[in-house]
Amino acid sequence: MEMTCKALALRLRGLVVFRGLLRQPLIARLLALLEAGADGEPPRALVDAWGSFAATLFAETTNWTDALLELVLEDENCYLTQHCTPAGAPEPLRQCLDEELRFLGMLSQYTGADLRERLGPQGDFLPGWQTRPADLAAAYAQRLSDLGRTGYGIFARYRAFTVEEGQLMPVQHPDRQCLAELPGYERERRQILANTRALLAGQPAANVLLYGDAGTGKSSTVKAIAHEYAPEGLRLVEVKKNQLYQIPELMDSLAANPLKFILFIDDLSFTANDDNFAALKAILEGSVGGRARNLAVYATSNRRHLIKETMSDREGDDIHHADTMQELMSLSARFGLTVTFARPDKARYLEIVRQLAAQNGLALPSDELERRAEAFALRCGGRSPRAARQFVELLRAGVPL
Repeated sequence: MEMTCKALALRLRGLVVFRGLLRQPLIARLLALLEAGADGEPPRALVDAWGSFAATLFAETTNWTDALLELVLEDENCYLTQHCTPAGAPEPLRQCLDEELRFLGMLSQYTGADLRERLGPQGDFLPGWQTRPADLAAAYAQRLSDLGRTGYGIFARYRAFTVEEGQLMPVQHPDRQCLAELPGYERERRQILANTRALLAGQPAANVLLYGDAGTGKSSTVKAIAHEYAPEGLRLVEVKKNQLYQIPELMDSLAANPLKFILFIDDLSFTANDDNFAALKAILEGSVGGRARNLAVYATSNRRHLIKETMSDREGDDIHHADTMQELMSLSARFGLTVTFARPDKARYLEIVRQLAAQNGLALPSDELERRAEAFALRCGGRSPRAARQFVELLRAGVPL
């Protein structure tokens, strides 16, 4: 039986599991429209509420059913957080979920026909919106079974995050690196890929240190792996070195999440007496609260031992000098897997250039391509995958080299 505006508005205000929907602009404007109709507002107020709702809807789609379904599937709510615990959601909460999904399914078919009828000819100019048959309960049940790949809330909408004041902030336009576009270091990446697949499978996965010369693709490798496996439930969280003290709390908040996470620390190095040094040691190993199985730390560095040393550090005047040096070198040992990205020799560099040139559709004689690539590397301070990519991009852009 079709519900009146007043009944729809009251039922919408009484949402419990999906109460977060009321904070969504589209739902807030629908509620304003329904209440304007229920309260017998004059035509001007009703028309204004209609226009506000339609404008918000049309900014994304003209189909109200699709818009509501997306909001329902991506909502982060009390049922999901308890569903993902070992005990699962209690029966009263499950019953509440079922009842609200039935109501929302009914709401997804709302066309505003009753309000149009009330306005009569005065509302003939108002635009209508589309609806379609949809089973919200079945769609939600499918989403629950796929949580390990799709996630919920912001994790369903975004795949990369940064940290601001201890809170995750989504990256609106992440760097969409692809592994196929990073030739030349397949052997080095094989270990990292295997470790990442273990993480996704819920098996023990190591923290990874990608060590090597600048421009060899360490950061690009992490970003490309995160992009490649995002559809399988992998999310990337980039953490700055000065935010390391915030990681334990962040790890706790992610531990019960059905997705898998890489905490990415780029260009990692420390100076002596750096407080962040001890913070990362505790995160990697040695704190009382062990690391969650759905999370691994991937860090890049140009320094194998991560600590900037001076000759006085090596010679030192510490009575227990061996203990001091052991402390300085202990951090890198806490990464279960260290992968070295060495600067390429001439053969590897030119092979990278040839593959990138082929990917970009550049048709130059091989000897000319290699000669110009070598000259470019000399001007750029040496051979590296970064130099190879810059060379090919400039050639493609028609910049004289």
